[in-house]
Amino acid sequence: MNEYRVPELNVRNGILKSLSFPFEYIGEMGKDYIYSVTPLLEDGLMDRDLVHRQTAASAVKHMALGVAGLGGEDALVHLFNLVWPNIFETSPHLINVVMEAIDGMRVALGAAVILNYCLQGLFHPARKVREVYWKTYNSLYIGAQDALVAAYSALDIDGDNIYRPELAMFV
Repeated sequence: MNEYRVPELNVRNGILKSLSFPFEYIGEMGKDYIYSVTPLLEDGLMDRDLVHRQTAASAVKHMALGVAGLGGEDALVHLFNLVWPNIFETSPHLINVVMEAIDGMRVALGAAVILNYCLQGLFHPARKVREVYWKTYNSLYIGAQDALVAAYSALDIDGDNIYRPELAMFV
């Protein structure tokens, strides 16, 4: 981690790659390292270079899947705030890795948190923005449709219809 201060891009990219693989294999032991690695991943996610962002997003995905349910949600939300703007990128490789990172965050943070980010763009006036947000929402729906029920808003009963959401039937 100390070598990340070297300004050469290849060195920094190698360090980000070397962070991604351990989090892929150590799984839940990654909870001990989440706070020490967060500033490094933060810098990688904010870099201008696409490869840095791609590698950092891959590391975030593996870290999120490894520490799901073990704490560290505050650091994961912070990293998710840096992953989310990359959904508008045009590089197919970066888009795939970012969507995988969002799916990893869905597992770690819950579908309701991701839905709150996603709702803001579903009905955006620009078609390109809507397409990206609907792609994200569809992925979220496929992965956790049962968890989304609790996040939907309740509809008021009007004169003609009685709305009974699935969650209200069990409560």
